[in-house]
Amino acid sequence: MVELKLTDNAPDFNLPDQSGKNHKLQDLKGKTTLVYFYPRDETPGCTAQACALRDNFAELQSKGIGVIGVSKDDTASHSKFATKHQLSFPILADTEHQMIEAYGSWQERSMYGRKFFGTVRSAVIIGPDLKIAAVWPKLAPLKTVPEVNKWLQSKEQGS
Repeated sequence: MVELKLTDNAPDFNLPDQSGKNHKLQDLKGKTTLVYFYPRDETPGCTAQACALRDNFAELQSKGIGVIGVSKDDTASHSKFATKHQLSFPILADTEHQMIEAYGSWQERSMYGRKFFGTVRSAVIIGPDLKIAAVWPKLAPLKTVPEVNKWLQSKEQGS
């Protein structure tokens, strides 16, 4: 399993979003971007997380943070999810889970005693230099925005 660390180069990617537009790592150069990984569209935790990010999107943007979601669902699923919940940020379709694996979010999970591999809810901040600026290897759905705000606060205080 990959474990990203601060200042690591962000792994490359090139994936379509909910409208079919491709996004690649190089597009993020010069920007600060929250990339969050989640298991599935339309599950309670994933929906709560996406809606919390939607509700705080303008504030995050005003602080210079872009947002990208990533799951292994396809573009059609993402399109329905984004439309239904009025999500204004890209959600990348990583159906082969290559990006999810490269960012360390594809892990063994367990549910009802059954073990399987799947996406672990996690997030990273990719800095303008395309290096990892923050890592949250496991994240509760409603902790994403507070953790990003905490990170921003620590940057402002110079720690």
